[in-house]
Amino acid sequence: MASVAIRGVRKAFGSVYVIHDVNVEIADGEFVVLVGPSGCGKSTLLRMIAGLEHISGGEIRISDRVVNNLPPKERDTAMVFQNYALYPHMTVAANMGFSMRLRGAGTAEIAERVNKAADILGLTPYLDRYPRQLSGGQRQRVAMGRAIVRDPKVFLFDEPLSNLDAKLRVQMRTEIKALHQRLKTTTVYVTHDQIEAMTMADKIVVMHDGRVEQIGAPLDLYDRPGNLFVAGFIGSPAMNFFPGTIRHNGSVGFEGPGGLHLPLRVSAQPMLDLSDGAPAVYGVRPEHFTLSDDGIEAEVQVVEPTGSETQLVAKFGGQDVLAVFRERHQFQPGDRVRLKPDVGLVHLFDKTSGKRLNS
Repeated sequence: MASVAIRGVRKAFGSVYVIHDVNVEIADGEFVVLVGPSGCGKSTLLRMIAGLEHISGGEIRISDRVVNNLPPKERDTAMVFQNYALYPHMTVAANMGFSMRLRGAGTAEIAERVNKAADILGLTPYLDRYPRQLSGGQRQRVAMGRAIVRDPKVFLFDEPLSNLDAKLRVQMRTEIKALHQRLKTTTVYVTHDQIEAMTMADKIVVMHDGRVEQIGAPLDLYDRPGNLFVAGFIGSPAMNFFPGTIRHNGSVGFEGPGGLHLPLRVSAQPMLDLSDGAPAVYGVRPEHFTLSDDGIEAEVQVVEPTGSETQLVAKFGGQDVLAVFRERHQFQPGDRVRLKPDVGLVHLFDKTSGKRLNS
């Protein structure tokens, strides 16, 4: 196992920079997820760790060794790709042991490691089969087994579940997390799916346009997003946002669209200026609304029951808002309901910079 340090790393294609001064510290044995929308640079950063992309600036360390100019085979990492990258003419056992054979390992050692990895992943009955005879989930396990056999210092996963159906994705993310808990190998995992990131990571790195927006534990990012982008990206369904201004009428409040007055509680030590009239954005997660007689009137537009909860789209202060309730309610389009944000869970952001205002 090993730590990974990414310090001031930049990447340019020609004169265009796609990675801007990224700094991430990954502890020995940690499971870190790089998450962000398509094109944010997360896969490029992973490939730079693997040695598959040249580093334009900064340094990457694995353990105490700078690996900027080392070829991939000398970095002691193992990568699991989105498309599995299995050899179709080789059996499962041959695929899993191929990298060891290239390194000149003996037949007995290869067989021992392949059998051990197959036992961990439940692949023992399939060792003599070919990739075409396997399901998508089984092929992904083979790709993971090939990485395990190498016994690397760092596992690298590049969106490994994106080709699987929804049910299998849930199963496989549980298996990958369980595998990490068993092997305790340092893992860097790339995904655009924030649910994967939240459920699997010890630490999440949120990226946007080649920059790191925020780093933290999953629930820290959920509870205290540092800016508007992170607030809108982390959490499903996404946070509701209301543009408006800070108002001081004896106490600090918020005036939203159409003169809508929203409740606000500000700590004694706010992070940024909350002066009267300051433009801001008020954020509340769908699950942080309650039905209350002293709430704000909203008109039901769409009702989406999912079984475990009911999602409600309503007109609230002249704009659409999404609310989620665990209780069973018989909402109908056109109904009038009163929605009340949980003032203790409200998020406030600077309208210009997007930075978090309330501590």
